[in-house]
This record gives sequence, C-alpha cells and structure tokens, in this order.
Amino acid sequence: MAYWIKINYDRETYLIDLDSISAFASGLNKRITFWLPNNGKQIIINYNNDPNNYEDILAYIKRITIHRINNYWIQIVYDRHEYIIDLNRLTTFVCDSSQRILFWLPDSQESIIINPQTNSEAYSKVLDFINQQTGYSLP
Repeated sequence: MAYWIKINYDRETYLIDLDSISAFASGLNKRITFWLPNNGKQIIINYNNDPNNYEDILAYIKRITIHRINNYWIQIVYDRHEYIIDLNRLTTFVCDSSQRILFWLPDSQESIIINPQTNSEAYSKVLDFINQQTGYSLP
C-alpha cells in the first residue's frame, strides 16, 4: 500500500510515495534527507520550514523501523547522521582489507562504510543480511 505525501520543495510540488524511498538520513539539526528513486534527487525536509511533512515522514520512519515484517530496514549511525536503510534495495557490498563493509545508498551516490570496531551492531546486521540473501559471507 502506497504512503503518499505532498511536498513543496525548490519551487516545485512533489507527490512522493514514501514506500518507494530506500534510505533516509537525519541529524541533530531536525532535518530529514532522502533521495528520490530513479533520478537520485536529494530532498531535505527541515522541521522549521515544513513541520507537517517533517512529522509525517518521521512517523513513517518510526512505522517502518518498528514493524519489520518482511523487510530489512536497519538504522546505522555514520558520519554524524542516523541512516535508515532498506538493505533489500542494496545491490553491491564491498569488503576491504581492513574488514570494513562499504555500500552505496540506492538512488544516490553516497557511500556508507561500516567499521566492525566502531559500529559492531550494524556491521553484524549487514553481515547477517548478506549471508541470508546471497548465501555468501564476508569477509
């Protein structure tokens, strides 16, 4: 079931199905960032400028992270932001010589690097996902 919102952003009006978004990022500054599917345009919703949509998106994020039936949304703290990512939409994982896992957010060119020493919980979740979905293990 689609979860549509209407946003006025950069002098344009967008109708966006939040179910099509594969990753969200938030920081301490009451901003939520996401990337539109198919074109990768970054949308930043600020609480001060658009409190209604900010609250709607925040409620949506809480719903998808609490009700994890048949999905693999995970929360990762990286580079002073909290990312909420649907692992099902990732298509490439890289493990470097330091055993860090690298992947790119879908619909954006932003990369995430997970270090096993500094983010062990997220690292384990990603490794489990990789093993369950691909049958392969990293490293």
